[in-house]
Amino acid sequence: MNVVGARVKICGITRVEDGLAAAYAGADAIGLVFAPASPRRVTLAQAMGIARALPPFVSTVALFVNAERAEVEAVLEGLRPDLLQFHGDETPEYCASFGVPYIKAVRVRPGLDLLQFEAAYGTARGLLLDAYHPQRHGGTGERFDWNLIPEGLSKPVILAGGLTPDNVAQAVRQVRPWAVDVSSGVEAGPGIKDAAAIGRFIQEVRDAAL
Repeated sequence: MNVVGARVKICGITRVEDGLAAAYAGADAIGLVFAPASPRRVTLAQAMGIARALPPFVSTVALFVNAERAEVEAVLEGLRPDLLQFHGDETPEYCASFGVPYIKAVRVRPGLDLLQFEAAYGTARGLLLDAYHPQRHGGTGERFDWNLIPEGLSKPVILAGGLTPDNVAQAVRQVRPWAVDVSSGVEAGPGIKDAAAIGRFIQEVRDAAL
């Protein structure tokens, strides 16, 4: 349980101005998506430009979905992200093999044993819990049943999936996650963030801790 309020990651940043909007609104981290199928995908050059513009103490997270090792290594060398996020079917051994802190995303659905999943990814810094979709790995704008999250998870939980300024306070109060992660819920269009929505989202997270 996080007793000082949930951290906030704004994911799917594609423009410098959106990264700055997130940072100045109080985001703790931004997510840079390298998954080819995502409408929020950035090139390495784009990601480096965004990261260079950020003020101090805003973390960068590089997100991959079943990427080839060479792609991850190229991003590590060029971008030097603070954290990796694996959002596909990557094995625990693959995730840990880069020697960089990582979080593992899992698409939550009935019948999935999250305690067993957590045990398998023992080297992960945290678990990102997202909505299940049979074809898409995140960014769906759909939420899952938070009651499916079991008691007893020992790793920090990053809650994602369908979060918006309208429901994030309820999510924080009910789930008590270490962090919340939003992408489509603060967008004017795919990959284009709405600065006002980001500000409202973060304020709702802060107010939920009071």
